[in-house]
Amino acid sequence: MIKYALVCAFEHAFEGWFGASGDYDDQTAQGQINCPLCGTSDVRKQIMAPAVAGTKARGESAVAGEAGRKMMMEAMGQVRRHVLETFDYVGDRFADEARAIHEGRSDDRGIYGEASQKEVGELIREGVQVAPLPPDPPKKGQVN
Repeated sequence: MIKYALVCAFEHAFEGWFGASGDYDDQTAQGQINCPLCGTSDVRKQIMAPAVAGTKARGESAVAGEAGRKMMMEAMGQVRRHVLETFDYVGDRFADEARAIHEGRSDDRGIYGEASQKEVGELIREGVQVAPLPPDPPKKGQVN
């Protein structure tokens, strides 16, 4: 596994874990890497220093990393289920409805729907708090 420090066009910093260094390039080329804060796929690697560990430390961190990844996937699944069960689906009117709620022209409530990267960027610049809906958890065998 390799960990990269990543940053999106809106300067949101996050990290990504990949099975091999080429996986980052492949997933980027296919538009599969998105910022967890704004959803944009305009993502690049940040400059990093390598971390070198001995065999014992590497083995322990791999176990802890797997447990942490599993816990994170479960938490993301719970967030997704909560949104789907309790928020209003507004479809492709998401940007307009989020803006209306932010400006007080619509009832304050949780919503979800679809928006383009351009619309999401505009909402963020206007101070509207948005976040991408966590993806469906991967099926067994789909995790790299």
